[in-house]
Amino acid sequence: MENKTFTISVYSENNVGLLNRISGIFLKRHINILSLNVSESEIENVSRFIIVVDTTEKWVQNIVGQIEKQIEVIKAFYHVDEETIFLESALFKINSSLLFDERQIQNIIKESHSEIVTVSRDFFVISKSGRRSEIEELYEKLKPFGIMQFVRSGRISVSKEKMEISTLLEELK
Repeated sequence: MENKTFTISVYSENNVGLLNRISGIFLKRHINILSLNVSESEIENVSRFIIVVDTTEKWVQNIVGQIEKQIEVIKAFYHVDEETIFLESALFKINSSLLFDERQIQNIIKESHSEIVTVSRDFFVISKSGRRSEIEELYEKLKPFGIMQFVRSGRISVSKEKMEISTLLEELK
């Protein structure tokens, strides 16, 4: 079996220590987490973990099974990229003088469909949302000008198909 990128969605109660136990499941199998995002979900009082890994389908099935054994976990799903709509966000902090002195910076911002979110005397901040490759491309274009700070979020994702989590929760009530 060949390695693929999988997005794992975990719906759970928001309890202390769960993240540590979930990451331990990956650690035991020597599988690196490429991206991790935890937030509220569409269901009240239920959190959603989005975990991105590069592994085989057999391993991801085993991992999802182990995650679901955690008492706080309601349900876990996995998807390949073609089954989801996903993106990441990034912020780039750049020296303000470049915004006015380097015309090319303005073109890069426009062509990359980025936006300036703040401008101060010393720096300005560019925001970019999209696929990781789009963010990496923007990074490479801005790098020669000097990036003061850079941060990228983990993947956020929704499935193209309906996930039966809401129906499942209704049945549990």
